[in-house]
Amino acid sequence: MKNFSKNNFTRKNNKDYKKNSDFGYHKKDANRLERKEKFLNNSSKNKNVENLNKKDKNNTFSSLKRSPRFKSNSEFSNKTFDNHQEFTTKRNFDDWIWGKHSVYEALSSDRAINRIWCTSEIFSSDKFYILLKDLKSKGVLIEEVTWNRLSQLTYGASHQGVALQLACSKTISLEQLIDFSKHNCANPIILALDGITDPHNVGAIIRSAEAFDCKGIIIPQRRSAGLTGTVAKVAAGALEHLQVSRVVNLNRALEELKKNGFLVVGLSGDGQLSISNFLEKAPLVVIVGSEDKGISLLTQKKCDFLLSIPLKGKTSSLNASVAAAISLFHLTGK
Repeated sequence: MKNFSKNNFTRKNNKDYKKNSDFGYHKKDANRLERKEKFLNNSSKNKNVENLNKKDKNNTFSSLKRSPRFKSNSEFSNKTFDNHQEFTTKRNFDDWIWGKHSVYEALSSDRAINRIWCTSEIFSSDKFYILLKDLKSKGVLIEEVTWNRLSQLTYGASHQGVALQLACSKTISLEQLIDFSKHNCANPIILALDGITDPHNVGAIIRSAEAFDCKGIIIPQRRSAGLTGTVAKVAAGALEHLQVSRVVNLNRALEELKKNGFLVVGLSGDGQLSISNFLEKAPLVVIVGSEDKGISLLTQKKCDFLLSIPLKGKTSSLNASVAAAISLFHLTGK
């Protein structure tokens, strides 16, 4: 009995021991696994941090440094854009006037005007109608626009429905130009521009015309650059010594010149007569067309002669201002 009980007790204790020991082993293993996982996680985090630090050292545009750098760049670019826009606005509006009272005083004075923008209400008002109609007949370009369009043109200024751009030089009528040219020369030469909208070309042509003693230039009201500040700058002072007439319709102006004894000569790459073989001696009107389209078909029909400038190279055409200078050199040297 004692042996049995002892054995039984021993066996029972062994079972409990095994249970306890098994439980203890499981607990120890679980703790080990948890510690191992924590260690691995911590080590992986440390490695990530080390790698990130290495990237930060090697890469100057890292994510940690990028946000303030991007902010400063955006602020710098915005500041540069604002300065550029302010400069552009000042440059474009140096010769502009807007507002009812300011524009009315400018129209009533003797100031040279290049272009006028106004709403239909302003154009038809009793205060402005007669002045605007008279200026339009003298070649000043007047455009009726909407209120919103005028706000866009003036960058949201308080325009009150009307704005204008001053010209750098006064213009004279076609009749005055004809009288002036014939009074000062037996066979005067007048240049007429057809569709030249680039102010740099217009300025260069004015400079060449004055240098070769042309008596004047005719500029149509539409499809042509006006006498803006850019034109005056490129002309380099020649605009102060050359008469300019701005006409409503170029073809009607050519008919009037023909009635007054002028021969109308057009410069064209398709002209059958070389300019070096043109020997006519008479008052001349030389028409210069745009580089891409040349002289319009309707204007070509008004020409008495179509002259070409012979080219020896592979270039098929010349710049409008260059063609004008070459033709004037030939025509004034005869």
